[in-house]
Amino acid sequence: MARINPVKMIWAARILIGTVLFFNVQCALQFIFWPGAFVSGFELSGVAGLAALQGMGILFLMWNVPYLTALMNPMRQRTSLVEAVCMQALGAGGETLLGLALPVGHAVLAASIQRFIVFDTGGLLCLLAAWGLVWRCLVLNARAHPGKMPVI
Repeated sequence: MARINPVKMIWAARILIGTVLFFNVQCALQFIFWPGAFVSGFELSGVAGLAALQGMGILFLMWNVPYLTALMNPMRQRTSLVEAVCMQALGAGGETLLGLALPVGHAVLAASIQRFIVFDTGGLLCLLAAWGLVWRCLVLNARAHPGKMPVI
């Protein structure tokens, strides 16, 4: 069996985290700078609808701070990676509950919610895979250097 390279595993984790971060920030920036393209999908309109989506975009940026921290060094910033996983799971779960509770007659809104469910579930799977890689590195490091703090 080939030896697993921990450095490559951490870079793979970074790529997964970075992919989620990229798509989250891309969505946030679209909501901030081009809210008019999305207001109808949320059954919103006017100045209030534009402001609501821009606010949502700002929140998306805020929520991604742990993702950026985890991206920089997933081994040392494991807490940030766990926070990102939890935040992504809350998003996917909350959106699923929101979608299930939506009354009939809101097909456009339901479709927008469904896109977020798919989007956030995909992100969650990527972050879980990243955490799995980091965990594997921790295990390998603990076996190779018992009692020492992991450094990669």
